[in-house]
Amino acid sequence: MRALTATLISLCLFAGAAAAQSSKQGANTMPKPEDVRAVAPALEGYAQKFVADDLWKRPGLSRRDRGIVTVAALIARDQTVELPHYLTLALDNGVKPSEISEIITHLAFYTGWANAMDAIPAARDVFKSRNIGADQLPSASGPQLPLDEAAEKQRATRVGEQFGQITPSLVQYTTDALFRDLWLRPALAPRDRSLVTVSALIATGQVAQITYHLNRAMDNGLTRDEAGEVLGHLAFYAGWPNAFSAAPVVKDVIEKRSR
Repeated sequence: MRALTATLISLCLFAGAAAAQSSKQGANTMPKPEDVRAVAPALEGYAQKFVADDLWKRPGLSRRDRGIVTVAALIARDQTVELPHYLTLALDNGVKPSEISEIITHLAFYTGWANAMDAIPAARDVFKSRNIGADQLPSASGPQLPLDEAAEKQRATRVGEQFGQITPSLVQYTTDALFRDLWLRPALAPRDRSLVTVSALIATGQVAQITYHLNRAMDNGLTRDEAGEVLGHLAFYAGWPNAFSAAPVVKDVIEKRSR
């Protein structure tokens, strides 16, 4: 337990501070708790009190889900220095290698190709250290989940009417690559795929997209309490401004669904 606590302290302290520089230098540059204590003892104290001893133990969101949310946020924000540790923690808490593979693939579409590619070295090293081979990863193609034809037709029609004349390529790729392919891949459950998407949107301040995807997440099984916990969790990993910018949108979605 002490080792896990020390790991969490070390991980949470620098989720944002040195990402731009450190992510290019590899995971070995992440400070140890004693290094943090030598520079900012109050920071280490906050990490112990609020993150290690509280946040990851809160019952409103499982440790597995917190692992998914954190990994999604780090990839979305291109903060790869922490990825080896949090990928390991996610695996320890029940996230499957196939699900991690799908999370990276999914986020290529929702946070950019380069962010997904930047996550590959960290995931590769973690997989190698745990003897995770190709037999544990999802195939590039294969059987898909069933498509809700009515809902997809409604979505495609709405988007086509809004943007088809302006950017037909965006409309077409959104249909063909995302909603008729990516979202139907079975290695990541729809509820978890939605959790990844909502987490990435909050972590990167993309509040305009949250309403649609949070409604979709809740349709896929995410509860209102879990949605609230995602906000609280991401405050530490993406910053308070991003969490509070998303809070009114999340509140509005939850209230409208409760009527």
